[in-house]
Amino acid sequence: MQRAERLFQLLTLLRNRRTALTARQLSEHMQVSERTIYRDIQALSLSGVPVEGEAGVGYRLQRHFQLPPLMFDRHEVEALLLGARMVSGWGDSQMAASANSAIQKILAVLPDHLRHSDENLPLLVPTYDEYQKIYTAHSQTIREAIRQQRMLLIDYKRADEQTSSRQIEPLGLIFWGKVWTLVAWCQLRGDYRVFRLDRIQQLTTTDEKFTTSDEKSLKHYLNLMADNYEQYNEQAYDCQQHQVAELIE
Repeated sequence: MQRAERLFQLLTLLRNRRTALTARQLSEHMQVSERTIYRDIQALSLSGVPVEGEAGVGYRLQRHFQLPPLMFDRHEVEALLLGARMVSGWGDSQMAASANSAIQKILAVLPDHLRHSDENLPLLVPTYDEYQKIYTAHSQTIREAIRQQRMLLIDYKRADEQTSSRQIEPLGLIFWGKVWTLVAWCQLRGDYRVFRLDRIQQLTTTDEKFTTSDEKSLKHYLNLMADNYEQYNEQAYDCQQHQVAELIE
């Protein structure tokens, strides 16, 4: 957890309690050391948050302290609504339900002059039940396996209709504008492989766990792809320059 997220969570814990919380209680809830709690409390105090502390009692916020509400301008509201609509239209059923719930929560706290932004937003994202059924197949199960770092067994059909069974370590999902793909470490190939969700014929989550590292992770894969893309552009540029030189001669 990033420090900013931790400070916000700490502030939320203190705000939602009428009684004081000890450093030990806070550390156990947030799964950090008591020393980290002391530093974070000091950071909140220095930033102007009125945290009261007493030895042997704990910490609490001064009574009547309120966080200012989040305020969005019209462009930010439209961006949030459009993003939520994209998730609703192109994500699996669970993600779609969460996106629709988020839209209602956002609209509920907006001032009157922005509350009808969703109705007047001229940016539409069509949704099709058949699309979600085919192209987001197994998405929810895969996301859970990624979070729990559990290996998957899949039966996969390639574009040439060849089928194979793989044991893979799921690392991340990527959306390409129509299809969802799963980036994984393939036990059979001993390397990264990318699988389209709509071509996975069957999927089973195993009890076998895996770990990521600097040399095996979604971030590492994306860095490799970025390096390959840069090398491809350089080679294409050199080839183009050579062709131009031949034409000049």
